[in-house]
Amino acid sequence: MKASSHPARCIVLDWGTTNFRALLVAANGAILDRVETQDGIQSVPKGKFEAVLTRNIADWRSAYPALPIYAAGMITSRNGWIETPYVEAPANAEALAAAIKWVKLAGGGLIGFLPGLADESVKPFPDVMRGEETQLVGFGLEREMTAVLPGTHSKWARVGGGRIQRFRTFVTGEVFSVLSRHSFIAQLAKPQPEPNWNAFSMGLEASQGHTQLGGLLSNLFSVRTGWLAGKLTPDETSDYLSGLVVGMEFREAREMGWFKPGEGVGIIGGDPLVEVYRRAASAFGLEPRLGPSDAAVRGAIAIAEIAERMGHGI
Repeated sequence: MKASSHPARCIVLDWGTTNFRALLVAANGAILDRVETQDGIQSVPKGKFEAVLTRNIADWRSAYPALPIYAAGMITSRNGWIETPYVEAPANAEALAAAIKWVKLAGGGLIGFLPGLADESVKPFPDVMRGEETQLVGFGLEREMTAVLPGTHSKWARVGGGRIQRFRTFVTGEVFSVLSRHSFIAQLAKPQPEPNWNAFSMGLEASQGHTQLGGLLSNLFSVRTGWLAGKLTPDETSDYLSGLVVGMEFREAREMGWFKPGEGVGIIGGDPLVEVYRRAASAFGLEPRLGPSDAAVRGAIAIAEIAERMGHGI
């Protein structure tokens, strides 16, 4: 444990599908210590989440047995520890803090599970997010702006006036994964250790429909025809496909009114997908504005501070 002149105030968990991250937060908001493991919810048997948590933060629990814990991410989903209800958008950080679900731990103390967010205006069924709302809070809700959160299920959100106003999900990452592993494209594609940005740009160009109209389904076969025509090598097909599906996401978002060329767009995340989306945003005439890589943590801390002012935690 790192020494600090500031006392610990709370523990923040960013607990996702594949990874566990815990932060020991000081009274001034500084990070005193952190723990990261691969104990994502998909690898933890149902009913064993508290045991995994206790093991991973044993030293902190010993030093601060009554310290409140705030958990965000997929740990609050149906497949996680506790399923929390969705707060309806538009929503501010105060609404998220008020909907925290508190549970007593067997070893003493409280853990607060942060809620997800639902957009009831989306048809035919409400759209939902879980974890991304903390990233948006960490990015900032005051500026009127569209922000995109790349991932398996990318989220486009409109923020401003201190609220997450609305959002929409695009299953771009999952479509890419399925196609690149289980389709005719998988027979051609040879993923490379480093991105081939020229092939990616070719995919972006194809997605924009400058030369002919068409959507994702009609453009996907160009992965094969590009190879047949000698325009794509097997080493380039995976990155071409990436540019095509990400570009189609941007094209669809534009057609749905999420942005106009020349506007700024926030890109929030902490992995290589941020660079993928930055390039795509520029190709579509947008000004990329990158959020902090630790936006999820910043958001969770901000929501925790509000919850404490409401009388929860310390």
